[in-house]
Amino acid sequence: MKFERTKNTSRNIFFGSILKVYQIICPFIIRTAMIYSLGMEYVGLNSLFASILQVLNLTELGVGTAMVYSMYKPIAEDDQVKIAQLMNLYKEYYKIIGFIIAVVGLAITPIVPRLIASNSKVPLNIYVLYWINLGYTVISYWLFAYKSSALIAHQRNDIISKIMLVTNTIMYILQLATIVFIKNYYAYLLVLPFGQAINNIVTAIIVDKIYPEYKKGGKIDKNEQRQINGRIMDLFTSKIGGVIQNSVDSIVISAFLGLTILAKYNNYYYIMNSIFGFLIVIFNSCLAGIGNSLVTETPEKNYKDLKKIAFLTEWLAGFCVCCLFSLYQPFMKIWVGDSNLLPIGVVCCICIYTYILITNQMLCLYKDASGIWHADRYRPLITAMINLVLNLLLVNFWGLYGVVLSTVISMLFVGMPWLIHNIFSEVFHRKSTFFVYDIISYALIWIGISFLNFLICGLIQDNGILTFLLKIVICTIIPNTIYFLIYKDRRIFKEAMCLVNKMTNNRLNKIPVIKKII
Repeated sequence: MKFERTKNTSRNIFFGSILKVYQIICPFIIRTAMIYSLGMEYVGLNSLFASILQVLNLTELGVGTAMVYSMYKPIAEDDQVKIAQLMNLYKEYYKIIGFIIAVVGLAITPIVPRLIASNSKVPLNIYVLYWINLGYTVISYWLFAYKSSALIAHQRNDIISKIMLVTNTIMYILQLATIVFIKNYYAYLLVLPFGQAINNIVTAIIVDKIYPEYKKGGKIDKNEQRQINGRIMDLFTSKIGGVIQNSVDSIVISAFLGLTILAKYNNYYYIMNSIFGFLIVIFNSCLAGIGNSLVTETPEKNYKDLKKIAFLTEWLAGFCVCCLFSLYQPFMKIWVGDSNLLPIGVVCCICIYTYILITNQMLCLYKDASGIWHADRYRPLITAMINLVLNLLLVNFWGLYGVVLSTVISMLFVGMPWLIHNIFSEVFHRKSTFFVYDIISYALIWIGISFLNFLICGLIQDNGILTFLLKIVICTIIPNTIYFLIYKDRRIFKEAMCLVNKMTNNRLNKIPVIKKII
């Protein structure tokens, strides 16, 4: 089967970005309505339940990632029978996963109230709220969830984006109505399983229409199933590590510092995660294409692609962090007021965490595309356990600072170096010295640019939306201009721009300065 990697990636990024903008603006409106209609503690409660359910999703074990990876080769060979068998196996696994989540979720019900600090008072039945969230998670697995894997493996994430634009619109309208007009948090939560059900059903109908040959099902070879099960077990530790890394912060903050502090922290985290979400769209859009390239191209060619992608990723990461560092506090003053600001030191820690997170995600892109989960099976778990131990220790001494620093320390000094070693030894079969040097040099340059930009923005007194918009202009022009001037004459810049030009159907040729360079 012909796999148009560049075309698919470009299309996925375009529609994925539209969806992401939509998924940032609408939840932001809903979050704001919740803050002013119900109160800050309800926002904290939302964050806590999301983190608890992430822990329950450990049961998924990485099945989705393993199944999509298993489809790369049969798709490249146009083996429709094998793909249908894999889809059927995926379906059976998700039935079991949904059942386990339901049983375990009900079993841990008694401990849920203990994860909320005693200084937090919400006049609602915590058990009922938790059960609604649990039902939403179980439905997501039982109701045709496996169908979307066919679209992901074929690099047709754009179709998923289009479906979600429609189904999410229905969900957002209902959620906003329940908050603003009904002012009922129970009704707000009940919309979630309803929206998930619509999304899964519509996706299943469209997948069956596009790929009717995959409905045949059938049993997969036992030896191949054992190989898939092996990949899933290797992914299990990665899944545990990822969940602990992403969820433990919110749970620790809720248990030790309270729902109000959690809500304030999650306001900042929401903005950071929204920006990170844009980059996830790009990464997910590239995943199947890179997986196909790793199967069909030479290691040398793939290494050169990694260097280009790393350069572009660090540019985006640095620019995002530069904007966050200078714009976080002015934006929060406008959005939630001075009383809900976090100290600038915490903001700095969050910015460092953001840069590390984006870089790590770029590396995980190659880990998942190459399927080296067995070699990488211990790293995520050990990194996450270090994070958890540091969280429990440092939160007692430094409060919120300790929670964020725990994540930064575990990822920067354990997780990332280990991951780079695994990728280069298993995928590229070469030393990572020069690559690490490049990553460090990018980071040091962006540290300097970020502080310079922060000082320039600091010269402008915060005075509402107009000065905030002026700071946005400064953050857009100054950092990118400096970075451009540093790298414009270097080979990596030209190669990276050629890659972007190809992905955007030669649109960069319309920019005179870039056209001259490439």
